[in-house]
Amino acid sequence: MTIFWTIVGIAIFFVGLLISIAWHELGHFATARWFGIKVPEFMVGFGRTIWSVKRGETEYGIKAIPLGGYVRMIGMLPPAPGKTLGRSRRTGPFQGLMDDARAQSRLDVLPEDVDRQFWTRSPWKRIVVMFAGPFMNLILAVALFAVLLMGVGQATDGTRIRDVSECVVPASIAATQQVEQCPAGAPPTPAAAAGLLPGDRVVSFAGQDIEPAQGQQLREAIRVASGPTPIVVERAGERIAMSVDIIDNEVQDFQDPTRTVTAGFIGVSLLPDYVRQGPGAVVSEIGSMIVRTGEAITQIPERVPAVFGAAFLGEEREPDSPVGVVGVSRIGGEILAQEDVPWQQDVSLFLGLLAAVNISLFLLNLLPIPPLDGGQIVPAIWESIKRNTARALGRPDPGPVDAARLLPVAYVFVIVFLGFSLILAVADIVNPVRFFG
Repeated sequence: MTIFWTIVGIAIFFVGLLISIAWHELGHFATARWFGIKVPEFMVGFGRTIWSVKRGETEYGIKAIPLGGYVRMIGMLPPAPGKTLGRSRRTGPFQGLMDDARAQSRLDVLPEDVDRQFWTRSPWKRIVVMFAGPFMNLILAVALFAVLLMGVGQATDGTRIRDVSECVVPASIAATQQVEQCPAGAPPTPAAAAGLLPGDRVVSFAGQDIEPAQGQQLREAIRVASGPTPIVVERAGERIAMSVDIIDNEVQDFQDPTRTVTAGFIGVSLLPDYVRQGPGAVVSEIGSMIVRTGEAITQIPERVPAVFGAAFLGEEREPDSPVGVVGVSRIGGEILAQEDVPWQQDVSLFLGLLAAVNISLFLLNLLPIPPLDGGQIVPAIWESIKRNTARALGRPDPGPVDAARLLPVAYVFVIVFLGFSLILAVADIVNPVRFFG
């Protein structure tokens, strides 16, 4: 069943990725149509088309390699600034790439569509069209976090017992080895001796009422308690009063998890409670996620050697290592494969992971590098600056900025991106980042 739920989780998460991609492209498509730009294709995936349908002037379809998507707008690049008689393609390698791209961008421009080209729109309209895709990912991330925090709730220390340890094992031993059976002569834990059971909710401890979301207060109360202590639990709708003989034991230090301290101990672990949050928590979490994701993106170049070592040299994979589509999908599968965890935890992890992917798509696509969306936004901004400056100085309109000049950068970026994606895919398969065991 674990393998089954892992496969189901991977499939569901992969569908979520495809929806995120299609949602991104819908932003480009809707705004392009709004501004009268012709869009011949709306595709999810790359490579060979496996299904498509034409509605009006646009072909909608799914391609064989589901690792991205695109909408094709006519006239994405302006015409060449000049012509050479008898030659439509220049011989220089980079110039040739530019001319090829220009020819492709004008492939669907019919005489009646001359005024429906992307490059003929004013700079602010082009900026809106290109920004709309990443912005849709941001909207989806906000929606996912809203469902997560306002619907499912945020995990807090709960008061319901998850597990009851059978015997007392010093923390120094438990931290260095897996203890599956009680050592000979080990005394029972106070919780086991008192008759506490998994599923019990602690409603009172040492005469103090404990609310469902006050797990932290319960832990602190146990740590400072000693000897026979009254406790009331709720079990199957009935409240049961009992006494637990608290002992001193080595436990993990809250401030420094690498060291242990001597404190009160009963031998239980607690399930989290999920408390619904307000809109402010959604805004705060989105802001925090954008900052963390931005920092992670800037750190990618320095992490490449470590990822390469993990993929091909057998080096240890760091927990905060970048992951690709394969790794993210596998993590999505592992989330559903977890056993004995609240459904809220599965849903929260799943939605949080998909929201993080959409935040990454939002920020990555704003990088000013073609073929990313920012590679069209920056030339449009520069063109607006040039035209407004020329108008203010009474000079002639300088015309459109030739975004094709950035195409050499685009080809370098694509080569680097594909290489890094391949390394990530290998690392995610042979040496994956593990969050669950």
